[in-house]
Amino acid sequence: MCPKVPTLDREIALVAGRQYGVATRGQLLDAGLSAHQIRHRVRRGLLIPQYRGVYRVGHSAPSLEAQYMAAVLAVGGGGVLSGRAAAHLFGLIRSGSPAPEVTTTSDCRIPSLLIRRARFLHRRDVANLRGIPITTVPRTLVELAAVLDEDGLARACHEAWVRYRVRPDQIEAILVQHPGTPGAGKLRRVIHGDVHVTLSKLEQGFLERLRDARLPLPQTNKVASGRRVDCRWPDHHVTAELNSYQFHNSRHSWERDYEREREAHARRDAFRRYTWRDVFEDPRRMLAELGELLTGQPAARR
Repeated sequence: MCPKVPTLDREIALVAGRQYGVATRGQLLDAGLSAHQIRHRVRRGLLIPQYRGVYRVGHSAPSLEAQYMAAVLAVGGGGVLSGRAAAHLFGLIRSGSPAPEVTTTSDCRIPSLLIRRARFLHRRDVANLRGIPITTVPRTLVELAAVLDEDGLARACHEAWVRYRVRPDQIEAILVQHPGTPGAGKLRRVIHGDVHVTLSKLEQGFLERLRDARLPLPQTNKVASGRRVDCRWPDHHVTAELNSYQFHNSRHSWERDYEREREAHARRDAFRRYTWRDVFEDPRRMLAELGELLTGQPAARR
């Protein structure tokens, strides 16, 4: 027969369980612990200080989410995960696991934590991801603009479109609210398609095939008809989409691709869709098609 868990420990477990095993001093006091009991549990290693007034409850190997939640709790009410840490949690960047970063309207200072101060955080700039208060994807991109180069920022914006359907106007609305934002000009160049960046191995391979065949290179990931298209030759009225299974394996993606095709025809563009096989395994038919569309004759071959 299992021993009964004391009510106090059960209350603490409930609080910490909702926050990846992390709790604040205030939450522990509200659960029924006294200041003396908190100090006693710290000495015994049952509470592990993470920041001042924030503890891991009974575990010494915190998950990434626990580290991020602890940072948000450390700055008090109104703090949200932001910057590279938010971008990583959203899947916008993939380089390692960034240290916690928090944006808050308070004036708290925590030496081991990167804190951004904002005069205000509008409700529409704040979201909740897996239980962690966090800046929205558009607001996160605005903060990334200050710390990423154009190539990295373009990749993050591309992921934001693919995963969350973030539109340029949503990002522009935040830039207008916050004039003088560092990196604003760079971000505007990216979201309006003025930065030529290749975003995937499939796209890189596609452009290499075009160069080898001496065909004109397209604009890539530029807005047309209100959404980004993979490749477009506006002077030739040709649009091409590159379909990888990773992002085109659902009914939603199929319907989205159909809308792209309709929009291309509305622009009076010839529309073509190419896959990994077309680019890397047998590009002959693809190059013949594009040669006819772009130059009026079959593509040159090396």
